Amino acid sequence: MAQSDIGLIGLAVMGQNLVLNMNDHGYRVTVYNRTASKVAGFLEGGARGTQVVGAQSIEELVCSLKRPRRVMMMVKAGTPVDALITEITPYLDPGDIIIDGGNSNFHDSIRRTAELEEQGFYFIGTGISGGEEGARFGPSIMPGGSPKAWHAVKSIFQDIAAKVDNSVPCCDWVGEDGAGHFVKMVHNGIEYGDMQLISEAYHLMRDALKMNYKELHHTFAKWNDGVLDSYLIEITRDIMAYEDEQGRPLVEMILDAAGQKGTGRWTVNAALETGMPLTLITEAVQARSLSALKDERTAASKLLSGPKDLPPDVPGDIVDDIRQALYAAKIISYTQGYMLMRAAAAEYNWNLNYGGIALMWRGGCIIRSAFLGKIKHAYDSQPDLPNLLFDPYFKGEIEASQAAWRRVIAFAVQCGIPVPAMSSALAFYDGYRYERLPANLIQAQRDYFGAHTYERVDRPRGDFYHTNWTGSGGDVTSSTYDA
Repeated sequence: MAQSDIGLIGLAVMGQNLVLNMNDHGYRVTVYNRTASKVAGFLEGGARGTQVVGAQSIEELVCSLKRPRRVMMMVKAGTPVDALITEITPYLDPGDIIIDGGNSNFHDSIRRTAELEEQGFYFIGTGISGGEEGARFGPSIMPGGSPKAWHAVKSIFQDIAAKVDNSVPCCDWVGEDGAGHFVKMVHNGIEYGDMQLISEAYHLMRDALKMNYKELHHTFAKWNDGVLDSYLIEITRDIMAYEDEQGRPLVEMILDAAGQKGTGRWTVNAALETGMPLTLITEAVQARSLSALKDERTAASKLLSGPKDLPPDVPGDIVDDIRQALYAAKIISYTQGYMLMRAAAAEYNWNLNYGGIALMWRGGCIIRSAFLGKIKHAYDSQPDLPNLLFDPYFKGEIEASQAAWRRVIAFAVQCGIPVPAMSSALAFYDGYRYERLPANLIQAQRDYFGAHTYERVDRPRGDFYHTNWTGSGGDVTSSTYDA
């Protein structure tokens, strides 16, 4: 019997669609699922007429594979991944490869890479974005792990990935151990930010400007033809026009309590661990948490008051102002995401290709947009670019949008409509461009009550001082601080 190119374990929708995608590109795949009926159902259903083969056990799956064996897992993150690795490894030989295609935490991928390499195996932790449709017809794929394994999976991954710019695959090697899953995590965090920004624009237009859904549909359609051209704006355009069976806008019938699977929180935690100010994505995560307090918010709406009327001086072209504010805040979101990746690369000794990451996100994934081409160009032109805001294009776009951005935030505050992502982005921008922030007072306070010391503007960086502020505190200091 012909041997398979790759084995895949886990036949939920994503797993099934990836298998069919691989089959379309000429790869023979062996599949296994703990529930045997899923294997039979897949072979008799979606995989009927393909060269996909089923296995009744993990041992049978491994034995059906060409060497080096490539076993891909599409299972729930966490303990199930570790348990499955423990089941697979007894049947592997040195040099064989285990691939985790789920949404695993990058810390787990760092650990798994080390553990499997110690046993003579290779590990790849790969982010996959694009949902069910992307998995079937071309996702964005972000692999990291054991560098020596890349050549053995490169052709499969790049063949099944989405293509942009004259058939360039939205897949390339990201970096060592947990780098692939880290980049996917940042992707998901940016996705949270993009969705929140779009929702804030929708909120302003719906409640403050009283635009109907036909007007909202046309507005998002117009925006999708400009710099905001993206998958999320595109589907928002379609959502605005979709009606239920009674002719009502379906989105109005959906409960305003957003769910989340945890990758946004992971992104925020990573920012805290590395000391990066990921303010916009943090606010997007918190906005979902606030939305989930539906019953409390319903009670509060009957008790707590806000502005009684809209401001009398509604800006003349406020809809275009909102578009510009959305775009400016989007630039900040990606700026912060890239700051986080740069900090993680330094922390974990990863050699990340920032322009390549933008290319990987250009197609197949949820945050795909024309905007990412500008990011790729920025890093191709200046690989050591310290911050996207230093790039001439993004600096110019922020400057061109800044007045509208500020008008929108002021308008939202006057209306009592929350725009946490848009406003936190502006606060970050103002803080980042400000040469002297009031943190000197914070350091004085810390030194006063805790003897934590401070640096001086008239002395070299790295020299620390303590003041006996009360005359009775003494000269003993606590510790220096991390800036």
